[in-house]
Amino acid sequence: MPSRLAIAALALTGAAGGAAAIAALPAHRPRPAAAPVSRTVVFGHSVQARALVARERGNPAAARRILVVGCIHGDECAGRAVVRRLAAMPARRDTDLWLVDEANPDGARLRRRQNARGVDLNRNFPFRWRRLDRRGGLYWSGPGPLSEPESRALQSLILRLRPDVTVWYHQHMRLVDQSGGDPAVERRYAERVGLPLRRLARYPGSVTGWQDGRLRGSTAFVVELPAGHLSPSAVARHAAAVLALAAPTPPSRVAVVTAPPGAQPPGRSLRPGIRRRFIPFGPRRRAEMAAYARRHYGLSTWRLVDPRVIVEHYSATATASAVYNTFAPDHPDPELHERPNTCAHFVVARDGTIFQLVPLGTMCRHAVGLNHTAVGIEHVGFSDGQVMGDGRQLAASLRLTRWLRCLYGIPVRDVIGHAEALSSPYHRERIARLRNQTHGDMARPAMTRYRARLARLGC
Repeated sequence: MPSRLAIAALALTGAAGGAAAIAALPAHRPRPAAAPVSRTVVFGHSVQARALVARERGNPAAARRILVVGCIHGDECAGRAVVRRLAAMPARRDTDLWLVDEANPDGARLRRRQNARGVDLNRNFPFRWRRLDRRGGLYWSGPGPLSEPESRALQSLILRLRPDVTVWYHQHMRLVDQSGGDPAVERRYAERVGLPLRRLARYPGSVTGWQDGRLRGSTAFVVELPAGHLSPSAVARHAAAVLALAAPTPPSRVAVVTAPPGAQPPGRSLRPGIRRRFIPFGPRRRAEMAAYARRHYGLSTWRLVDPRVIVEHYSATATASAVYNTFAPDHPDPELHERPNTCAHFVVARDGTIFQLVPLGTMCRHAVGLNHTAVGIEHVGFSDGQVMGDGRQLAASLRLTRWLRCLYGIPVRDVIGHAEALSSPYHRERIARLRNQTHGDMARPAMTRYRARLARLGC
């Protein structure tokens, strides 16, 4: 490995210095080191010329080389706390640990998913790459694979290090993705941190898809952390799980759930009878929804991608037709006077009939602060007690909610009433006057009973 003095010189030489630093790394493991090492390499620079830094902690000749990346989406950076915890721990002889605090420093400063050019770096790698979204869109994959300096620098680092295991931290899905490589590695991590192991979609241009396909025998996987900051105990648990990957992997009892994009199979067989009665939601309304999402959430999309919350409402109407007639016209809503008009994905009638008003992949305005990540369910009625006391309506509602939560892997705790919106960890609102906006329907006492019955249904 290069000396500390050489690395310090490389850090001052700009982009060429980053490439030189990577080239200076050995392609093969050296002879056993006399003692663990601690060193830093600047392996590239971002669009805005911020340094991309990798730190090595441990034994370069260890049997296991592990790479940990704390943040690649600039608004999903809770994993940096795990990286910093690992960097502060004593270097070990049984592991060659490489730590990247931020792979998207520009996005982290801007607090947005993409890099400074608006590219989603995790859609920019040469794994089944195709054009996704458009310039300015949330998932824009860039003009071509590896178009971004951050992606190119990461690719060069990974090919030079050839890590046995790579952990990529994301948020906010609370799971470990069986991304590829050795499933036993991912199972072991899931067991250590107490998260479910699921197989998510293989997104075009993803770094784990590219890495697992290119480096045969290695394992790169995604850990989806919860929203917000990790507690100190959670940070310690994840750091210990990373270090545990240096040891041989024992058998595991964690079950893997395979799924198509955006869904989990347990929900398929649970789907209740649903009648489609879609409200008009054409190009104009979709454009208005995208503009609303941009104003309120900083997202440039009308699509509902991977919902994490289900919000229960009552309609304050006597019929399901009245709900449809309220949502169908695209005029400014009567409360906030914004377009598009409000809507919800489903309405449950008093006789238990379930109507779907909007496709699940479409964002609806039904809960301030949560529309970007929530499915909305209306119940015909005028009070919490009326909904909870109507046997047919409540049974249908529970069947619908169970199907949705099992379909998307949503925990029971994230099935909430409209009145509980401010307590959700997914609540997000850019408009200051609306940050404490809430409503009184489906309040905590009713939802506590609702969630108890929902939990007993399982998946």
